[in-house]
Amino acid sequence: MRSAAVGAAAAFVALAGLVSSGALTGLDRWAAEYAMPLAGAVSRPPTTLESIVPLLHAAFHPVGVAVTQIVTLPGQLVVSLLLVIAAAWRLWKRGRIEAAVCWTAAWLVAVAMEIGFRHTLTREPLYRHGVHLVGFDASWPSGHALRCALVAGALASAWPRLRIPLGIWLVTVVVLLELAGFHTPTDLVGGLLLATAAGAAAVAVERSGLLRRRAGFRRTGLGRARSGS
Repeated sequence: MRSAAVGAAAAFVALAGLVSSGALTGLDRWAAEYAMPLAGAVSRPPTTLESIVPLLHAAFHPVGVAVTQIVTLPGQLVVSLLLVIAAAWRLWKRGRIEAAVCWTAAWLVAVAMEIGFRHTLTREPLYRHGVHLVGFDASWPSGHALRCALVAGALASAWPRLRIPLGIWLVTVVVLLELAGFHTPTDLVGGLLLATAAGAAAVAVERSGLLRRRAGFRRTGLGRARSGS
């Protein structure tokens, strides 16, 4: 898992460079014109309040957009955090304390990175039928894909029997996000790569027992200090 985390992180950084340089703009422009048949009218980027409050001022027309809004709701900022916390609570109760801590940390770190890249990475403007798609100016990487993937990973770790339906749901999310015009292909790949890096790192840290060993060292140190006093 460590190699998977490193590989995904390296691929994420490389993709960021390609998107920023404009090397993949042709792909995204083609997708914006021809691969978003379910997309609605051009919309502006969501405000901070709209990003926090689930479905606030969300568009539900046409039908494809409405379906995508509902299917991707678990990936909304607040909803996804609550779902990851629920999974962490389940893991904690089952004695997998390291997993609970790691998945929560993975969500926090990955979302912080997503926000950072959205505010720093610039890309060439994209158009549909000559209309500037302003929502794509700062849409890399896809927060929808990132958070949905992390939710799927955390829930699958807490409830292994849900792995197959969660996998099907995640594939559906990615397809709908493209067809409904929520994100471009590079947005989606970027979000999935960042989620893979964070999720694989969470699993790697849990399996390594690093947190358990550090906690043991602290308890040992405290015991020695008490005995010395």
